[in-house]
Amino acid sequence: MIYDLPNGTRVRLRFIAPSDQALLARGFAQLSPQSRRQRFLVPKSRLSDAELRQLTDVDGHDHVAIVAVLVDDPSQLAAVGRFVRDPQRRDEAEVAITVGDALQGMGLGRTIGIALADIGKSLGIRRFTASLLGTNMAAHRLFHAISRQVQTQYAGGIADLVVELETREHPILASALAA
Repeated sequence: MIYDLPNGTRVRLRFIAPSDQALLARGFAQLSPQSRRQRFLVPKSRLSDAELRQLTDVDGHDHVAIVAVLVDDPSQLAAVGRFVRDPQRRDEAEVAITVGDALQGMGLGRTIGIALADIGKSLGIRRFTASLLGTNMAAHRLFHAISRQVQTQYAGGIADLVVELETREHPILASALAA
């Protein structure tokens, strides 16, 4: 699926593959320290080989991940989003979305979030959970764009969100991502 950003940049959204480890490592290396901390809640300088395997070895049911790459240069990662189903609460999944610094604020995270919600709903997931820095207002806005039903609890500077997934009139279908 091709998505046009307001600045004219075109990105292709597709499912992540095990062969995307190098793509993910390069994308992570290009993130600012602030973006890395917002994603992982702690300073993080690199992804280990084990983390790269875990982040790219998905099953498409309990662990789903979408990457956005530049249409003009598919070796450049624009964003990544994923959910991992809770093994104890099968209708719940933890979600995380990261957008490259240069493309933040253009709706790409929202598009990936909505696509993940649509896929999650089709797989029986009723709610997403997320832990994020309480000061990460862009992430708060993103989750409120996914659903009107967001519960937030704050503790120690961390916001724990529960997002009830809504049925959309025109879902972003998984088949469109595979195209």
